[in-house]
Amino acid sequence: MSILTAFFALLYSVAGIVLFGGLAYRIWVFFRTPAPLKIPTTPAPVTRTGVALRLAREVTVFESLFKSNKWLWLFGWLFHFGLFLVLLRHLRYVIEPVWTWVVLIQPFGKYASILMVVGLLGLLARRFVVDRVKYISAPSDYLMLLLLIGIGLSGSLMTFVSTPDIIQLKRFLMGVMIFSWQEFPASPILVIHMLLVATLMLIFPFSKLLHAPGVFFSPSRNQVDNPREKRHVVGWALKLESGDKR
Repeated sequence: MSILTAFFALLYSVAGIVLFGGLAYRIWVFFRTPAPLKIPTTPAPVTRTGVALRLAREVTVFESLFKSNKWLWLFGWLFHFGLFLVLLRHLRYVIEPVWTWVVLIQPFGKYASILMVVGLLGLLARRFVVDRVKYISAPSDYLMLLLLIGIGLSGSLMTFVSTPDIIQLKRFLMGVMIFSWQEFPASPILVIHMLLVATLMLIFPFSKLLHAPGVFFSPSRNQVDNPREKRHVVGWALKLESGDKR
């Protein structure tokens, strides 16, 4: 076993634990955090079904962003849609046999990385061009966009310029999942791509990218607009009312 294989096997084992463990913990924190006020953004649905439909529109077509800023919506949607297709396409590396629908989306996923990079470049340019956005942008905002652009560009290069040994890469990734290490297919562009992806996995649970699961826990989006029909009281307030001060 080469040093490179051992390095990436250990790196992705740690990165996987950090990513999924960190996500599980942060989602648990989101779930446990009380929402003391009734603050749905109006016009808001008045039924639970309406809330579910609203959330569905938010995570698929970015409804509120479309109403707010058309250019930001365009670049944001291109990035997220491209990333979604890329992730679905990458399922072929971690499942066996490969599901039929994953096979069918391969031609579309191949070009999704281009959409992803175009969207990211637009979002990066916005932080330089729009003064009010530039003023509130922290270094981490730029670095996160550059990291994602690097992942998209290196992935595109492997697809259209220099394709590594895909079969061996799948063996390696599946071996990491079952703790049976296989040889890593050394390739300069693949090494860069895998390092960038591992970096993203390690920082994801601690970054602003947590808006992905966080949108489902946002009181302004997941609350029913019924303050007159039903009193909104969080769990800890009910305990205080009942005299339980624990």
